[in-house]
Amino acid sequence: MDARGILVPRENQKFECFISQITKAFQWHESSFSGMLTCESVAGINTENRHELLMKHLLISLATVFVLLSLIPEDGIRAEEKTAGLPETIARIKESVVGIGTYKKMRRPPAIVFATGFAVLDGKHVITNAHAIPEKLDTQHKEFLALFIGQGQDAVVLEATVAAIDEDHDLCLLSFAGKTLPPIIPGDDSKVKEGEIYAFTGYPIGAVLGLYASTHRGMISAITPIALPSNAIRPLDKKLASRLQSPYPIFQLDATAYPGNSGSPLYDMNTGEVIGTINKVFVQGTKENAITDPSGITYAIPVQHVKKLLEDYLKSRE
Repeated sequence: MDARGILVPRENQKFECFISQITKAFQWHESSFSGMLTCESVAGINTENRHELLMKHLLISLATVFVLLSLIPEDGIRAEEKTAGLPETIARIKESVVGIGTYKKMRRPPAIVFATGFAVLDGKHVITNAHAIPEKLDTQHKEFLALFIGQGQDAVVLEATVAAIDEDHDLCLLSFAGKTLPPIIPGDDSKVKEGEIYAFTGYPIGAVLGLYASTHRGMISAITPIALPSNAIRPLDKKLASRLQSPYPIFQLDATAYPGNSGSPLYDMNTGEVIGTINKVFVQGTKENAITDPSGITYAIPVQHVKKLLEDYLKSRE
């Protein structure tokens, strides 16, 4: 059994054993019943009694099936539904992950990637961190907010616009025209437990070595409030004080992420369902305000806040 409680292939063999037992039960009753009908001792049974005998054996067979099914562990069934391993999940996730940055044709390099995002809704919207969105663009020289889709030399650049923003949870929804991406399914972050292992995919160092998304794994080392420790030695600025008026739980990981990972989806390695959004600046600036040199700890904003942002956005368009 893995960290999520999903059965490994060896356990799946146990599930197959139950199915085999059910099949054998049917075969036994079928052969037994056939033998009884051909036996000389029942040669004189009339049609009505034969029908009654048939019904009894059918009920016995069904009872046997129900008993065997009741013995199958629930996890055994879930294991059959969740057969994709991490390599397959990564391949699917990468199709939905994009680079976030700016593009200016006359600049060298023209493309700058500084964060990550992932497709949601209709595949023409992307979630990322709000802090990754530049406050100003050099529109005079045709600089624009950009999504970088694909990898290497095949990557394409699409212009993006801000559709909605949630500054309290450092989330931003972008919209774009053109290619439709496969949207990622938001999961249920209320079921996340400390000690479970998840993966995140993104662009840790932007496009310095080319536009190639990389994947890391990390254990949920703590589910902790974003609130500042009471013994903080640094004064609170207005933004930080406002942010801490309504503290909420965040995920702390034992993996190392870099600034370019901000906005990366944190997801279940078997199903690909997102349970959080990696955050390297907003949370660290709040949680570690009392630390002179911020740690290498990685944090993630629970996906429930992404769901709320998407719900509010869709309602505003009705």
